[in-house]
Amino acid sequence: MSRVQLALNVSDLEASVAFYSTMFGVEPHKRRPGYANFAIAEPPLKLVLIEVPADQRGTGVEGALNHLGVEVETAAEVEAGAARLADAGLATFDEKDTTCCYALQDKVWVHDPAGAPWEIYTVKDDDPAAPRDGFDRLVVLDTVGGDGACCTPASGFAADPASASACC
Repeated sequence: MSRVQLALNVSDLEASVAFYSTMFGVEPHKRRPGYANFAIAEPPLKLVLIEVPADQRGTGVEGALNHLGVEVETAAEVEAGAARLADAGLATFDEKDTTCCYALQDKVWVHDPAGAPWEIYTVKDDDPAAPRDGFDRLVVLDTVGGDGACCTPASGFAADPASASACC
C-alpha cells in the first residue's frame, strides 16, 4: 500500500497539530521538537508538519509547501520508481540509508516543472538510534521555461554547489 505525503511548513506547530488532529480525526504518529507527522488511513495520507519561524513561513499558502512525496512499503518500490523516472528522462537524486524526518529511509527525489520537490521513499527504521530532522537539504528549484529538467543546460537552472546536489 502506498500513500501520498504532503509536508507543510507551519509557524505554530501546536495550533497546527490541534487543527489537523481535528480535521482528520487522528493524533500525530510521531512528535519531535518542531516536527509532527500523521499517518492517516482515510484518505491514505502522510501529513508532515515542519515548524519554521513565522517570518520565513509567510502567510496563507505563501511558503506553506515544504515538499511532496509518495511513501511506499519497500526499497524495491523506491528503486522501481527511480528507474521509471530516469527512463522518462527526468533528473533524479537517490538517497540510500539517509536519516530524514527522524527516520532511516531510502528515497529518490525529482522536481516537478515548477521546481517543487517530490520524493518516493520507504521508511526502513521509524525510530533510529541517531535520529535527525534532515530538513536543511530541501531546495525548491527554479527552472526556466518550466520544463522540470533541472541541472541541464536546457533548463536554464544555474546550479550552484549547494543546490545542485539536491537535484542531480
